[in-house]
Amino acid sequence: MKFNNKVIWITGASSGIGKGLAIELSKYNCKLILSSRRAETLETVKNSCHNPENIAILPFDLADHEYLKPVVQKAIQLFGRVDILINNGGISQRSLVIDTDISVDKKLMEVDYLGTVALSKALLPHFVETQSGHFVTVSSLMGKFSSPYRSGYCGAKHALHGFFDALRLEHDKDNIKVTMICPGFVNTDVAKNALTGDGSKQQTQDTATENGLSVEQFSKRMLKAIEKEKFEAYIGKKEVLGVYLKRFFPKFLHWYTLRSVVR
Repeated sequence: MKFNNKVIWITGASSGIGKGLAIELSKYNCKLILSSRRAETLETVKNSCHNPENIAILPFDLADHEYLKPVVQKAIQLFGRVDILINNGGISQRSLVIDTDISVDKKLMEVDYLGTVALSKALLPHFVETQSGHFVTVSSLMGKFSSPYRSGYCGAKHALHGFFDALRLEHDKDNIKVTMICPGFVNTDVAKNALTGDGSKQQTQDTATENGLSVEQFSKRMLKAIEKEKFEAYIGKKEVLGVYLKRFFPKFLHWYTLRSVVR
């Protein structure tokens, strides 16, 4: 299996998709590095995994861009190398454009885009040196098409595709892989933690999110996409059709979304 004997670093590992990936990957013969801002929560996740002796925790804040190079060096020192970086850390949004303070847009870009880019760029020289490596970035279907109430989030996720498509082209010669994972609705707390127009958390669950894929279902499908080294993978239920509607029937997608009550 692709994951055996690999060192895999997961950001946003304290809950939701990141936690689900940690639990699934801990079943393999691999080493894991789990990161988020919350050290105590990471310890709890570690102890809920198989083979916790093969797991290290490395807390840090994605918004602290200048500190990410030292974080990468610490990560490499933990097991001697990093083979796969799963860029899963980030935040979402639920507010209309007109009601959203620009500070919220900045926060979304600082964490979801610039944090992910800064961490990946800090690790890139290690991948070039070893002439191997795999960047796996959790984007969103909102990185392929947009929806009301998520303007800043959509902007950040769209930007990730532009950056990592360029990175893939530039470093194909170095045997570096890039996989963009685009989740649809997954039953996590992402909606509860989403930022509203003034920067406060929404604190309520979305019906669509609650009815989405379970974290376990999603994690297993995501790992299959990573194993196959897919360029992009769209993982969800019927909402995945939006990717193809955007490509071939953009006006129909616009019409359909306007009539949707999903938030």
